[in-house]
Amino acid sequence: MKNEKLSIIYEDENVRVLDKPAGVNADDIPNRAHRLDKDTSGVLITAKNEKTLEFLQKQFQERKVEKKYLALVAGNLKNKTGEIKTLLGRSPKDRRKQKIYLPQEPEAKGKREAETHYKVLKRFENYDLIEVEPKTGRKHQIRAHFAYLGHPIAGDKLYGFKNQPKPEGLKRQFLHASYLKILLPSGKIEEFKSKTPKDLNLCLKNLKH
Repeated sequence: MKNEKLSIIYEDENVRVLDKPAGVNADDIPNRAHRLDKDTSGVLITAKNEKTLEFLQKQFQERKVEKKYLALVAGNLKNKTGEIKTLLGRSPKDRRKQKIYLPQEPEAKGKREAETHYKVLKRFENYDLIEVEPKTGRKHQIRAHFAYLGHPIAGDKLYGFKNQPKPEGLKRQFLHASYLKILLPSGKIEEFKSKTPKDLNLCLKNLKH
């Protein structure tokens, strides 16, 4: 894969930290230590050798990595801060989607825990700009969780509700991996940040307060 679209945030002998634009499939990026959905932009860490890859992946599995996302959700959330804790598994009705399960449901057996924390940064007339901190790293976790709350990510074609309006000019889901804090093989804990992309900033400018 040609990486001309991927700008490098940080690089050393073991890791390369990329700023992934929306539209690039993370599965095509070699030795990535975690995943980002195709239409989610932001910080993606990759390894330059097998040993580093295992070292990084172990931290993600053990929930030792701090991750923050910037998201725009439809409607206004009831609480300015909150935690969402559910089980998550593939939807039997639509194989592309993840479904929320609650522990008491018979179908919940074997499903995986998913935990997401959030805080509202700015309220608009029909949307909330939020900072999201996923404590687990399940597939589509943030998107499924906010759809479950009744506030899907703006522009999300898969989890959004039917005929859901979307902000003017937004051509993808408003989800951006803005921050990553992780221990590197060098022994240093590093923080990596990605600026909000132009398309998302433009979308925010057009929103009514």
